[in-house]
Amino acid sequence: MKTQSILVSLAILALPLLTVGQTAKMAQTPVMAGKDIAVVPTESGRVKGYIHNGTFTFKGIPYAKADRFLAPAKPTSWTGVRSSMTYGPVCPMDATTSTNDEIEFPFHHDWGYTNENCLSLNVWTPEINQAKKRPVMVWFHGGGFTAGSSVELPSYDGENLTKKGDVVVVTVNHRLNVLGFLDLSAYGDKYKNSANAGLMDLVASLQWVKANIAQFGGDPDNVTIFGQSGGGGKVTSLMNAPSAKGLFHKAIVQSGSYITTFAEKDIMQKVSAALLDELKLQPSQVDSLQTISYERLNAASKKALRKVGESLKAENRPAFGLGWGPVHDGTFLPYQPSEPAALALSKNIPLLVGSTKTEFGPFSPANRPSDMDIAKASLKQRMGDKTDTYLTAVKRAYPETVQPADFVNIDINFRAGAIRQGSQKAAVAGAAPVYMYLFSWASPVNDGLYKSMHCMEIPFAFDNISRCEEMTGGGKEAHTLADKMSRAWVAFARTGNPNHKGLPTWPQYNAENGATMIFDNVNQVKNHHDKELLEAALGKSM
Repeated sequence: MKTQSILVSLAILALPLLTVGQTAKMAQTPVMAGKDIAVVPTESGRVKGYIHNGTFTFKGIPYAKADRFLAPAKPTSWTGVRSSMTYGPVCPMDATTSTNDEIEFPFHHDWGYTNENCLSLNVWTPEINQAKKRPVMVWFHGGGFTAGSSVELPSYDGENLTKKGDVVVVTVNHRLNVLGFLDLSAYGDKYKNSANAGLMDLVASLQWVKANIAQFGGDPDNVTIFGQSGGGGKVTSLMNAPSAKGLFHKAIVQSGSYITTFAEKDIMQKVSAALLDELKLQPSQVDSLQTISYERLNAASKKALRKVGESLKAENRPAFGLGWGPVHDGTFLPYQPSEPAALALSKNIPLLVGSTKTEFGPFSPANRPSDMDIAKASLKQRMGDKTDTYLTAVKRAYPETVQPADFVNIDINFRAGAIRQGSQKAAVAGAAPVYMYLFSWASPVNDGLYKSMHCMEIPFAFDNISRCEEMTGGGKEAHTLADKMSRAWVAFARTGNPNHKGLPTWPQYNAENGATMIFDNVNQVKNHHDKELLEAALGKSM
């Protein structure tokens, strides 16, 4: 063991010399890959990536392993050098068999390939094995807790953000849906961790970062977790998880402030019982769930969710949104998010939180009225006699609003969720700062159809406009905004404060000032600019 330790130490010392020797070639060759190029030691063994335009890139590195429904464990070590140049498998999920052409065009999905052995991550870094410690930004993908992956969207690529901010970017795959959140704890100690196995994977990925990221030029004591939509929900969940405390130091929630409560254990155990019933298995046969095909398991799980949802509805218990996600299991998630003990867990974590102006609004043809009469009729179905008040409030919040559709597809729910989450955290005495944003830039693509839809801000935060031209158009205005926005994300990751010279002063948010940075062609801070609009739409005080 002592000899092996000495050899590893010598290898670590030698690698920076190889990196320096490759500098001239890197300037001339867009892609460098081969023996002794981009080789880094980890706890489990050495990995070999490649260099693209000067950025060291590693993909599909195993950060953990896990049997079905069990907690993740350290990955199996290997000898020699593991090639880590392509994305790892994604968690199995419902197969995509069709798409809406207009809506799919801007997303440009890559569905990857599936395998339950999906606990891997990807790293982009400016240098390897250097003394400099860079901020680390760990991205959790969207797709709720049921779908998605780190390879799903071109906007997730970390190379440009790494270059822009001199940071280390990590993206993560983990278990989802029935594989990550089936609560089998009623069937023995073996399955005590099953309810939140998918979130435990994310904690394991952060433990890997803590142990290994210094070898990739990152600072394990300056880690920011960030994510959009379901990824934002994962960030929120880990802010409530005692086992994640100390593994990250800042948090960014993008269009993901929708979790107000975690599913209760008794309800999710009903789902597990219904699933066994669907498969005609007795409780004593629960181990069979570890070996049946994913297709059978997934099909039965969807029937079980539906059956339990219907039974709860019959009992006049709220069943809206019953599905896979974090479970208030009393151990991994011991508190509900609004409890003082939960808020205390993340008291010292600076939070950057926000949403986009239109989110899912542009997706539905029903939200594209051709004249104001149709727009008013559509709004009246949702708001009744508050419609006129709402229309007036829209003009006050967004004086530039002219087109009928622009009145209809302003997002209410994601924005209200961001305000709730930001206000809740800011109200904790002595809490770390909160910064609020709203992304209102509208894409010109496809006659402006997509506006500032759900996911639109991701290529701006990652400075990936050129990779996402179908979504952004790739024009000068998009590049200019991406530069300002990505620099804010990097500044926040570095210091906990998103302010930089390219933006107007961005004050801390609280419920009293309502200070929100609005990202658009003109970036500006407004206070409570849409309060009247939200109150008219939601029928309650904001």
